[in-house]
Amino acid sequence: MKLLLKILTTAVIVLFLSSVLSGVAVAGFGTSIIVALVLGLLNLFVKPLMVLFTLPATLLTLGLFLFVINAVIILLCSEIVAGFHVDSFWTALLFSILLSVLQSVLNSLIGESK
Repeated sequence: MKLLLKILTTAVIVLFLSSVLSGVAVAGFGTSIIVALVLGLLNLFVKPLMVLFTLPATLLTLGLFLFVINAVIILLCSEIVAGFHVDSFWTALLFSILLSVLQSVLNSLIGESK
């Protein structure tokens, strides 16, 4: 149940951010649910490998390179999901930062307990 709630909140945030940011386009709510699922899978399988391979750059930048990895994940999701488009790297970077912040806020408002 908790996983379903996280997917739905992420889908709503993706839909909201697509209406706020001019460089992000989502076809509809169904597409935003698919985007939430694909982002979850990419974060689960691809992101740890990217972090491992770019560990020297991450350490050199004191962790700021993780923002670049998040933007690349968003761009990869944009290539995978039809109906979801991100214009540029900088738009993907801003999208990933806003997505992370809004997910944290909504999860704290929902009262997710561990």
